[in-house]
Amino acid sequence: MSNNDTAARFLNYPTPIAREAPYTAPPPAKNPVIKGAPLNYLGSLVAAVPGLPYLLWSNAGFSSLRNLKELDGIDPRYDPTVIPVSESTDNAPGLPENVNELRTTSAGAQERFYTVVDFHNAYKSGTHTPTDVVEALLPLIRRDVAQRSRHSTSFMPGPIELVKQAAEESTRRWKAGKPLSILDGVPFAVKDDLEVKGYKRYIGTSHDYTNGREHEAETSWCVKKVEEQGAVLVGKLNMHELGMDTTNNNPIWGTPLNPYHQQYYTGGSSGGAASAVAAGLVPFAIGSDGGGSVRIPSNYCGLYGLKTSHNRVSTAPMANAGKSVTVRGPLASSMTDLEVSYRVLAQPDPSNYPSAVFSPPRAFTGPRNKVLGIYKPWFDRADPPVQEACHSALQYLQSELGYQVINITIPLLHQGQLSHAMTILAEGAAGHKTSIYELTPANRILMSVARQTPATDFLLAQRVRNIIMEHLAYLFKKHPGLIIVTPTTPNAGWPIEEADLAHGMSNANMQLKNMEYVWLANFTGIPCIQFPVGYVDGEKNKGKGKVPIGLSGQGEWGSEDALIEFGFDGEKWLHEGYAGGKLRPAEWVDVLSKE
Repeated sequence: MSNNDTAARFLNYPTPIAREAPYTAPPPAKNPVIKGAPLNYLGSLVAAVPGLPYLLWSNAGFSSLRNLKELDGIDPRYDPTVIPVSESTDNAPGLPENVNELRTTSAGAQERFYTVVDFHNAYKSGTHTPTDVVEALLPLIRRDVAQRSRHSTSFMPGPIELVKQAAEESTRRWKAGKPLSILDGVPFAVKDDLEVKGYKRYIGTSHDYTNGREHEAETSWCVKKVEEQGAVLVGKLNMHELGMDTTNNNPIWGTPLNPYHQQYYTGGSSGGAASAVAAGLVPFAIGSDGGGSVRIPSNYCGLYGLKTSHNRVSTAPMANAGKSVTVRGPLASSMTDLEVSYRVLAQPDPSNYPSAVFSPPRAFTGPRNKVLGIYKPWFDRADPPVQEACHSALQYLQSELGYQVINITIPLLHQGQLSHAMTILAEGAAGHKTSIYELTPANRILMSVARQTPATDFLLAQRVRNIIMEHLAYLFKKHPGLIIVTPTTPNAGWPIEEADLAHGMSNANMQLKNMEYVWLANFTGIPCIQFPVGYVDGEKNKGKGKVPIGLSGQGEWGSEDALIEFGFDGEKWLHEGYAGGKLRPAEWVDVLSKE
């Protein structure tokens, strides 16, 4: 394929340039780990004492880009959006009218999560109504009741009357035999950083960003698209404060429980979404992902998660920071629900450029090159149990499903992760409008440090972005259909220390490890799918429960439909190849129970 051919198929495609560089493992992180009362004290100290935030900024290694000779003569790239040009002028078909046309992967009765198909069939047969489902859910998710359920921490306060009204309207449509779509009456929920009319928006903080004008809010485009199909929004979901960490430890709203192991974090920042889906409360939820915030929680909670191409899903109105790295995407308990939800929420927004330029999503058809790329020194940084689970899945994909695994290289990985961190922090600090003293101590420190990035260093980070994007373009051109595979996180979960729940904690070393692989898709704008490939026992002193392990696949810009096919193949491994099959957590709730 020539460069002209590539340019004809995409808008804003990077120039394909191979930039080989020897792999260099990052030096051991030296950030101080601070917890409890000392964190509270230091949070105020860092925010108040000039010079101290810059010392922490330098200690994190951000200034090291100044010595990178590879950046000489490289232009910065600020926007990673790359848009595939559709060869067809036809609109993609909407959701199928017959729910039986949806693809499902077989699972045993003890492993099955309810999918869109189950809710649809329950309403069609008359065994349940959407109102029945909502009445079963509300006692579990409401915060304004005397006896809160363990699941209520996953949700934010919300207008219960709007939930009941939506369910009643759906029930009437079903009784009249006129459902809007196969999603009519299906419950779903959305992360708190999205806008929803009638709901306050806290973004995980103590501050209401609607300023009491929630009834004037414009519902986010992707939420609106799902509601137009008749799906019932049952609430907004807990998240890490400002989305600025990967645990969803939240001293303000509470820390959601991981249904697989209650002594492990759900992951962040879409942790409330992952907890709610893994517990069976909703089959899918909409999250946001600026640094793994859909994929890390999906990994920790044994779910399927999709980080979409940059601007593939409209972010209008943009309610969160991280404009050059953050996207919307679904978390789901099955590939069926991931595919359905993605195809709805990714409908182009005609009022919002550049998402308006993307074609409607459509199912992948025709032959598919099953090529998986591994950068071995990078892959091997994962902990042994994670590597073992991922290699078992990859072996199945090769031997049973015809995939080929090839060796690849990617330059400047350590510098790329630093550049991504510098970018999301700087963009987050620029978008934060309230007093820094309203934040929890950990984010008081983080936002103080984020404000220290000089413009020259920010520009260096965008040069790193351009180098890596050009090399990825070279890989995708050389290996059509290439999917870059890594563990989703190098670690199997993150155990909770009870003492950290009251004040939060600052552990940048573990945060960086958690983001070892996920940052690449955010910084370069490529899509990435995560799916579970196995489970391990939790730490012996942490009680009972399994800890899920996930594998990620990153594809060319705009290749979500091919990644969905890869996800279905990954689901086959878990159901058919993995000993024991997919596990359903002990905390799973049967919302379609007839009792």
